[in-house]
Amino acid sequence: EGACKSVADKTMHILLIEDDTKTGEYLKKGLGESGYKVDWTQHGADGLHLALENRYDLIVLDVMLPGIDGWQIIEVLRARQDVPVLFLTARDQLQDRIRGLELGADDYLVKPFSFTELLLRIRTILRRGVVREADHFHLADLELDLLRRRVTRQQQVIVLTNKEFALLHLLLRREGDV
Repeated sequence: EGACKSVADKTMHILLIEDDTKTGEYLKKGLGESGYKVDWTQHGADGLHLALENRYDLIVLDVMLPGIDGWQIIEVLRARQDVPVLFLTARDQLQDRIRGLELGADDYLVKPFSFTELLLRIRTILRRGVVREADHFHLADLELDLLRRRVTRQQQVIVLTNKEFALLHLLLRREGDV
């Protein structure tokens, strides 16, 4: 636990998408006690919504989930953002691990697992600086698309100068700090 303290001091925000109540409660409690802020959901669709609407430093994702499974979630995430993902799942076959990594997971840990090993893997991912800037920023009905250099509100394009765009990008990137 002490090994993760320096990373956790920054209050890293983790999204846990895990349908098993016992495992979810255990992880939320353990990660919270290790200094992480944890949002936990048991449903795939809710997890995907949270992942797309909030900024997380890491997503811990199960494969077998009600509604939308972990494979579908990571496919959508990788098309829209580059948040680090660690699969934590009972799917232990080699082809499952290969599939998870090919879909863009940063790591893949099989259940049952050691909590200490999970903490070390999380610390390693976060230390790598894998937290990359998002391509899209959302605030209510306002969306900033970095790749297309486009701002929309209620699906209407807003024309901005370069300085206005840069300022809006800075403000959205620092949401919660400004």
